[in-house]
Amino acid sequence: MQRLEFPDDFLWGTATASYQVEGASHEGGRSESIWDTFARMPGKVYAGENGDLACDQYHRYGEDIGLMAELGFQSYRFSLAWPRILPLGTGPVNQEGLAYYRNLCEELHKHDIKACATLYHWDLPQCLQDKGGWTERFIVDAFAEYVKACYDGLGDLVDQWITINEPFCITYLGHLWGNHAPGFKDINFTVKAVHHVNLAHGVAVKAYRETGLKAPIGITLNLATPRPATNSKGDKQAALIARAVESEVFLYPLLGKGYPELAVHALGVPFPVQPGDLETIAEKLDFIGVNYYSESTVGPDTGAPFKYCGKPTWHDTTDMNWPIVPGGLERLLTWVHEVAPGIPLYITENGYARQDHIEGDGRIHDRERIEYLKQHLEVCVALIKAGVNLKGYYAWSFLDNFEWAFGYTKRFGIVYVDYATQKRIPKDSAYFFRDVIAGYAEW
Repeated sequence: MQRLEFPDDFLWGTATASYQVEGASHEGGRSESIWDTFARMPGKVYAGENGDLACDQYHRYGEDIGLMAELGFQSYRFSLAWPRILPLGTGPVNQEGLAYYRNLCEELHKHDIKACATLYHWDLPQCLQDKGGWTERFIVDAFAEYVKACYDGLGDLVDQWITINEPFCITYLGHLWGNHAPGFKDINFTVKAVHHVNLAHGVAVKAYRETGLKAPIGITLNLATPRPATNSKGDKQAALIARAVESEVFLYPLLGKGYPELAVHALGVPFPVQPGDLETIAEKLDFIGVNYYSESTVGPDTGAPFKYCGKPTWHDTTDMNWPIVPGGLERLLTWVHEVAPGIPLYITENGYARQDHIEGDGRIHDRERIEYLKQHLEVCVALIKAGVNLKGYYAWSFLDNFEWAFGYTKRFGIVYVDYATQKRIPKDSAYFFRDVIAGYAEW
């Protein structure tokens, strides 16, 4: 028999994002975001689906928080919608939007659940995108104004702050490959966006320190440390380039190391760094959040944009076609621990997509998801024993939700959502987490 044993102060949470769950896209003074626009573009989102209703958490947050409490979760990571708080991108604060998040936080606290607020999880106000969005430097000042409004309006209620979620997706998926909003395919836009996202994070941390608020603040990165397909020199170099382009361009500037030369060379476009930028980006972090789902295998490809490409593997895959590689989590967090010694780490997302169905007994028996979670939690235990400063884990996601370009076809939730009725049904994995958190997960 095996039991997962975590430190007593290990933080157990679950996570969602505003556009994926809130709905109420035309209520409460909210303006349009780039995802509202992107979802209307033909062929961009599966079946033309959108987040107009999503999981309707805007109206059902009390029910959702009550369910989190029943399952034993200690923290809820949600994101604040910029268009809901500053509908014009800058300028007047929408008090109705702010009130929604105050009510959410207060409800969490009634159930002894911490409020972990992500300031930006991809829903940029469309009015700012119309001026160039993340490709233009003005966006950093606009973000500074937005985060100041959040700190002023919610600082007494938020227990943990995350500045930006997954800069890689904002920049590469949104500006290079075009499969996320705003849908560009331009390397120059991408490099500008990388720097402006990094700089916006630093400005947000600097502004936070000036408030005197004491809750910890950090960032969430979806880092990648792809493994070489073989031990050949070419494959190993491809893995180094992949790590530099996909991860080091975000992590290294945060740590005061600047942009890695290997990535600058591979991208072929200089970052638009101005005097003082790198110092601002390297503002002291209280923690680093890491999102992990899979690990890729790479080799050289002279015809590819960055001279490397993915290679096939033998692993089983999730419904996202992502290989299931628990050892990749160990390799990734060990690397982060080595390059960022002393900084507390949190897994801010980890989860499994599958085609869930309500069975004849009215339940969802998601055994594959539970097995995935077991394997990754076992890695967490081993990492902590090895001295990695891992302080908490957030399951992705609490609810089935709008999965970006995949619409509602991919279910990551530990709670099933019947989108026709909005009924919530905890899956077996939700009860698995209840046992893990309570200290009784055995097999």
